[in-house]
Amino acid sequence: QVQLVESGGGLVQAGGSLRLSCAASGNVFSTYSMGWYRQAPEKQRALVATIANGGGTNYADSVKGRFTISRDNAKNTVSLQMNSLKPEDTAVYYCTAGTVRGGQPYNYWGQGTQVTVSS
Repeated sequence: QVQLVESGGGLVQAGGSLRLSCAASGNVFSTYSMGWYRQAPEKQRALVATIANGGGTNYADSVKGRFTISRDNAKNTVSLQMNSLKPEDTAVYYCTAGTVRGGQPYNYWGQGTQVTVSS
């Protein structure tokens, strides 16, 4: 069982920056792929960025060049640095850890943290 706890959300003006962090329990963090998703009101949850256990990253087109995902396997944390924020980045941001259970992909989810970008 993995528990994920996000922090760092808040209210920021357009053009500003925020850094989200996600702390994971467990001693096999380095084997998980990690990611951030977001869900805006009345929209489906959508991928923001992922980072593989080997360090490879993937970003949604809408955040490329503005957001950076990173991980610290020694501290069991994954972070999302968000720069040049736009009002359309407003959403609840969720941390996720991907693994395999019973031969099938499985994702753990955090409780989410609210990010609000004012214009």
